[in-house]
Amino acid sequence: MSIEINAKDVMKLRNETGLSMMECKRALAEVGGDFEKAKDLLRKTMKGKMDAKMDRAAGEGRIAVSINEASGVASIIEVRCETDFTAKNPQFIETVQKIADAALNQRTGDVPPFPEATKLIDDLRISTGENCSYARGHKFSGATGTTAYGKYVHHDGKTGVLLQAEGSINEDTLRDICMHITAKLPKPLGVTDKDIPADVVERERKFRVEQAMESGKPKEIAEKIVEGGMRKFYEEVALLEQPFIRDETKKIKDVVGPKAKVLAFIRWQVGESV
Repeated sequence: MSIEINAKDVMKLRNETGLSMMECKRALAEVGGDFEKAKDLLRKTMKGKMDAKMDRAAGEGRIAVSINEASGVASIIEVRCETDFTAKNPQFIETVQKIADAALNQRTGDVPPFPEATKLIDDLRISTGENCSYARGHKFSGATGTTAYGKYVHHDGKTGVLLQAEGSINEDTLRDICMHITAKLPKPLGVTDKDIPADVVERERKFRVEQAMESGKPKEIAEKIVEGGMRKFYEEVALLEQPFIRDETKKIKDVVGPKAKVLAFIRWQVGESV
């Protein structure tokens, strides 16, 4: 019996992997339509060479960051639109920044759509003729005088980073770390290995166990291979353990130094799954 493949899943898999529609459809069919299994299957068949493609995201829009050091708050938001032409429009860029500034007055944590943002986006819809939308927002808060923030938004506005730290660390260093987070592949998933989401760790371990079992090695050796692989995985995706992209003789924890601490960061790319 043939399996009906959801067209939306094919498109989503294509957007997340950068592979062709036919390859994505074939992978989904092979695993009975299970999206996550299809992604793992493609990862196996590409033998780990999909890191850059997996990082590409679909959609148009812009990321904006706003910081108020005096109040100890900072925000990051994403607004989407239909075309790259609109995303580069000065009015669109200015409006997205206004929304980020307004988000500083919202509650700490995830920031859902709020009245001022809704009004500004409605105005954008009228002026651009496109279906602009508020995608997401987040606000950090900290103790004034001890909390420091870094930010970086790529020149095209499609990738942005907001970082929260405390202690003695200068603005240039914070910006350099944010630029590292923007450019580094694989992208950091947490400040330390303890911050990496449990579901990501579970999926990675499962993937490595399956690889070890397929190799036909004895159980004891396979277990050591898995544990060694997981240690390497943590070093690759924990921010503080990553080699600094501008000087790979140093790790990010060396760049931060002993007098400061990275508390959290957000790295967003326009159009990625949320």
